[in-house]
Amino acid sequence: MRSNKLKPLVIGDITIEHPLALAPMAGVTDLPYRLLCKEQGAGMMCTEMVSAKGLYYGNRKSEPLMATDPKEIPVAIQIFGSDPEIMGQMAAKVNDGRFQMIDINMGCPVPKIVNNGDGSALMKNPELAGKVIKAVVDAVDIPVTVKIRKGFNDELINAPEMAQVAQENGAAAIAVHGRTREQYYSGTADWSIIRKVKEAVDIPVIGNGDITCAKDVLRMQEETGCDGFMIGRRAKGNPWIFKEILHFFETGEEMPRPSLEEVVAMMLRHGQMMIDFKGEYIGVREMRKHVAWYTFGFPGAAKLREKVNHTETYEDLEELLQNYLKATNGRD
Repeated sequence: MRSNKLKPLVIGDITIEHPLALAPMAGVTDLPYRLLCKEQGAGMMCTEMVSAKGLYYGNRKSEPLMATDPKEIPVAIQIFGSDPEIMGQMAAKVNDGRFQMIDINMGCPVPKIVNNGDGSALMKNPELAGKVIKAVVDAVDIPVTVKIRKGFNDELINAPEMAQVAQENGAAAIAVHGRTREQYYSGTADWSIIRKVKEAVDIPVIGNGDITCAKDVLRMQEETGCDGFMIGRRAKGNPWIFKEILHFFETGEEMPRPSLEEVVAMMLRHGQMMIDFKGEYIGVREMRKHVAWYTFGFPGAAKLREKVNHTETYEDLEELLQNYLKATNGRD
């Protein structure tokens, strides 16, 4: 019978104590948020995706995406592109000691990425995907991982084949989202495809899709036999999910959800970290979406979101959240 305990995740020569990965999400998993999730127990960290062509042409937007902190080690940089030569060159460029792994995005479903032949478009061309992976692997001396989807659409479900291509070309691990590109994030993730990928390769497999709590991790572990567990949308405004999962596997008990006081304190700390990292103008504006995620399901959250969208300074944000806390607790 399979053990229910969470084992460390070993990728190449990197050992990740907790096999819980924070999924790379554009506009979400920047350095401040990764640090908050790391504190709560996330094991494998990954930057937002970085364009290899953007790096190649010196796009100034690329550098902030690559900011790291020693506290989040081990961290991977996720790059995307479909030109093997450029991908190899840029992988070598970022192999500068900041990152312990490189992840190749072959799962992004966004039209502007797919229409350029990048992201999940590579699911349609396993031969080219293999060349991209080999170019990156040959260019660096750190483990290379690959993130894929179930397939491109219902007519092309080829995750096991793609995983084999990745392994044959030197990938050290594979992450699988149990939806096709056509599904985006709708419907239910198909965990059986994760099991099929696990059966098809010898390298570690990280399951992704519809993990919302510790019991989902347990169920994915039992149904797929995968080695790691990647959490994406459920981590938005919810860095505690990693701590809750670890607590469940250590004690067999579920942790109570954070109180509104704890949520407000986390939002204010997150806001200050964003300002320290991006400046007040950008930091406060980017916190608006995070506040919406943090407060989802709380009383009066819709009205709060409306007000937050007009905040300009940290003082505005702090006053608004403290007033919301007092008003909401006054209803109890």
